[in-house]
Amino acid sequence: MHSLRVLISAMLLFSMYSVSYGQQKGSLMDVDTSTVKKLLLTLKKYEYVGISGYIQPQFQYIQSEGAKSFNGGDFAANVNNRFTLRRGRLRFDYARFDKNNMPQLNFVFQFDGTERGVFIRDFWGRFYENKLNLFSLTTGMFARPFGFEINYGSADRESLERGRMSQILMKVERDMGVMISLEPRTKQSFAKYVKFDIGAFNGQGLTATSDFDNHKDLITRFSIKPYKVSPKLIISGSVSGLFGGMQQFTKYIYKMSSNQSFVVDSLASNVGKIAPRNYYGADVQIKIPNRVGQTEFRAEYIRGTQTATQNSTETPGVIPTINGVNAPLYIRNFDGAYFYFLQHLGSKKHQFVAKYDWYDPNKKVKGTEIGKTFTAADVRFNTLGVGYVIYPNDNLKVTFWYEMPKNENTNLTDYRSDVKDNNFTCRLQYRF
Repeated sequence: MHSLRVLISAMLLFSMYSVSYGQQKGSLMDVDTSTVKKLLLTLKKYEYVGISGYIQPQFQYIQSEGAKSFNGGDFAANVNNRFTLRRGRLRFDYARFDKNNMPQLNFVFQFDGTERGVFIRDFWGRFYENKLNLFSLTTGMFARPFGFEINYGSADRESLERGRMSQILMKVERDMGVMISLEPRTKQSFAKYVKFDIGAFNGQGLTATSDFDNHKDLITRFSIKPYKVSPKLIISGSVSGLFGGMQQFTKYIYKMSSNQSFVVDSLASNVGKIAPRNYYGADVQIKIPNRVGQTEFRAEYIRGTQTATQNSTETPGVIPTINGVNAPLYIRNFDGAYFYFLQHLGSKKHQFVAKYDWYDPNKKVKGTEIGKTFTAADVRFNTLGVGYVIYPNDNLKVTFWYEMPKNENTNLTDYRSDVKDNNFTCRLQYRF
């Protein structure tokens, strides 16, 4: 990031001093820069404006033409290889500090531009309480405070994409809402490693153009920041909860019964009630520094109840309909997890990455029990991905990634055996 105001001020100040001293002494080498430096420090102390961004052009190949993929989106009907611009981000930051160099205000605007269009990704402001140095208030469009992977930015993430479960349950990761954070800004005690977030959100995320019901999602997260247990061990982690749902615009509500089948509840009184969407998660990150970089392990597990439709467990962004009629809702119990192993190879410029994740959208049915009354939305997937990441410099990252999704074998026509959807990606990331 770059402070534009500081840079412009510096140019003007150096220009004035250069002319003044140059006229008196005849050389720019005679300029006394101490005053300039003091002014620059003052500007940096009280105000900050930054611009950053990155682009991610990539090439991909998948086993079958038209295959579905959670690694950058489904392939077109007659396509098994493609060049795409996965992301093109531009971010503006503004921060204001008090005389004690404590933050007072932060504002962020970020958008994403690709060949598919331009979309807003972040548009939020944060106010800091500066008497107790404990609280902050965030409002606008920002990432939901749930788990690790949801909040780990795509520019820094070693794997190409978030896991299947994260993409389905919290597509685009962000939502409109308000959040209060308890985060002691002190250097005197263990409290500086603790953070607690609690927020209320519309619930549909950026897949919705507007909120379609009066119900809000409550999300909480209690986290421990990276803590050095010993010179060779750093640990962090969190526990999270999402307590939400969506209004039932139909009386037809399907739930799993004890005999591995959906049963319908069609009472007229169902209309207007709230169908549940509750998630519970825990994550941990372990770093082991060494001479050439570090070894790192990450894990996160989430389980809960999801309300969606017959053909998808993705959180609805609009009121679901079929031929203009409000569609039945399906309530499923799910769970999923991911595990990372990261290892630098000889230096921090080279890194090996392995990731395994699973998402089981319907824990009450499995394998060949999934027949004609079910859909692809009930099929479990396990995915193994391996990658090699090269960092030629601070502004460039090159990733080679091979991913092997594996679905459970069912009695559904398209999922009697493993779908041919292994895929390879080569991605370059340019960052400033």
